[in-house]
Amino acid sequence: MSIIYLDNNATTEVAKEVLEAMLPYFRDLYGNPSSMHSFGGQVAQQIREAREQVATLIGALPDEVIFTSCGTESDNAAIRSALATRPDKKHIVTSRVEHPAIRALCAHLATQGYRVTELPVDKKGLLDLENMEKSLTPDTAIVSMMWGNNETGVIFPVEEAAHMAQERGILFHTDAVQTTGKIPINMKKNVIDMLSISGHKLHAPKGIGILYIRRGTKFSPFLIGGHQERERRGGTENTPSIIGLGKACELAAKNMEKENTYVQRLRDKLEKQILTKIPQSRVNGDTTNRLPNTTNISFEYVEGEAILLLMNEHGICASSGSACTSGSLQPSHVLRAMGVPFTMAHGSIRFSLSIYNTEKEIDFVIDKMPAIIDRLRGMSPYWTQAEQACTNQ
Repeated sequence: MSIIYLDNNATTEVAKEVLEAMLPYFRDLYGNPSSMHSFGGQVAQQIREAREQVATLIGALPDEVIFTSCGTESDNAAIRSALATRPDKKHIVTSRVEHPAIRALCAHLATQGYRVTELPVDKKGLLDLENMEKSLTPDTAIVSMMWGNNETGVIFPVEEAAHMAQERGILFHTDAVQTTGKIPINMKKNVIDMLSISGHKLHAPKGIGILYIRRGTKFSPFLIGGHQERERRGGTENTPSIIGLGKACELAAKNMEKENTYVQRLRDKLEKQILTKIPQSRVNGDTTNRLPNTTNISFEYVEGEAILLLMNEHGICASSGSACTSGSLQPSHVLRAMGVPFTMAHGSIRFSLSIYNTEKEIDFVIDKMPAIIDRLRGMSPYWTQAEQACTNQ
């Protein structure tokens, strides 16, 4: 059975060109880039080139790019640095729909004496900047707000929000893990202080990430050790993955237009056909201001986990908007924050595409989904009651 992978917001396949770029650094070019000899020196040069590739993709300066282990480390490093460099400030502003890398950290910091404000979103998952402006105080150390939501794809106005923060002398960080490579980012044209990237979300390997730190921003290292990363992140460099991430960023720049034409067209086709063929289904989140590869669709009166299990029988990979798979009966915190009805939130599925998906794959999913939902609704007493209510009206 072939796999149809529509779960690219969870992780992506490593691009063939990325793997090919990485392979020499596992065996032939294994020198330590910090070594004085030329065998290690040539590796250091390749890391510099990878840093330039990353910087080019996001419109940054190479010395503003720090290599980390993942997006979670980058998020943690950004927030902890802001608090460490501003020890007199005890307030953090974020949103209710952030990734756990931010939410869990903020919850932990709240137990350490910090005050956390989580800004609400509306029914479309959009943020009201007026609410953010009102939440800022002289005690606010940092605002951390994701650029593109990992569950719905909704894009936040982070560049405008960063201006509001800057005007009050407050640091601004954005988790751009889902955004990088999908929509243009130019750090020379905004005032965002720090930005997080994760390699495995743009066809690089797992275990490599980026923290962008605007030149002149005070920074307190999260990992203290050697002199690596200009003493901003200790530890011997993960050379093969850094090389791979550099290549992935180069490819992402070339494929940006394809993301916003080809991938978006496939996403729109999948979404439209599912909504047409399956009654009592809806899209969660704003359908205009969102990432080109993502759609989050709810199917009323069925469980997301059950949908995924039947999709899996056909080799279709996606994600549930419900947290059932983690042992919780509560639906996604993102959907709850948006006020999605309980019966819909439990039956939500996130489809996230990539440039490697094909029209044939999308047609296959469109063909299989109605029968999957019909089968599950046939076993649901709530669906039977709903049908009877409609008949009696």
